Amino acid sequence: EETPRFLPPTLALPRHGIAIASREVAGAVRHGEPAYRHLMGRVFNWLVRRIAVPRIHDTQCGFKCFGRETAQLVFALQRVDGWGFDVELLYIAQRHGLPIVEVPVNWYYQNDSRVRPIHDTVTMVAELMQIRRNGRAGLYAHPPVATDAAD
Repeated sequence: EETPRFLPPTLALPRHGIAIASREVAGAVRHGEPAYRHLMGRVFNWLVRRIAVPRIHDTQCGFKCFGRETAQLVFALQRVDGWGFDVELLYIAQRHGLPIVEVPVNWYYQNDSRVRPIHDTVTMVAELMQIRRNGRAGLYAHPPVATDAAD
C-alpha cells in the first residue's frame, strides 16, 4: 500500500535521488511497536547520525527506492554486507551529493523480528565504524574499475 508514495509523479524527487521509508518524519505512523524497541531504534539512529549519515531521521525502516544510475553508483562502492549495508548506501549517496528524501509510511511492528538486541547492536556499531574508516580511506570516492576476468 505504501509503494505509490515512492514513485513519480507522487514523489517529487530529483532524477539522481533516493527515496527511503521513514517512521520518524511528519505523517509517519507506527503500529504496535513496544516502547523499548522504539528507544533502541532512536539510540541507534543517534549513533548513525553522529558517525555516518547526518540529517537522516530513520535509516533502518527498510524500504529504499533508487534510480538505475544511482543504484549502479552506490552499489558498486558498497563494502558492508551486514545490518549496516543500508547506512553505507546512504553514506555513499551523501558523499556524492545525491539527494535523499524520507517518505512517511505506516509501519507495523512484527513480533517475529530477527534482530538480537545486544549482539546485533554491537555488530551494527562495528559496521558504522567500518563505514567511517572506509570513507576516510577514500574507498567511496569512485566506483571500482571493471577488470577482465581473463587477466
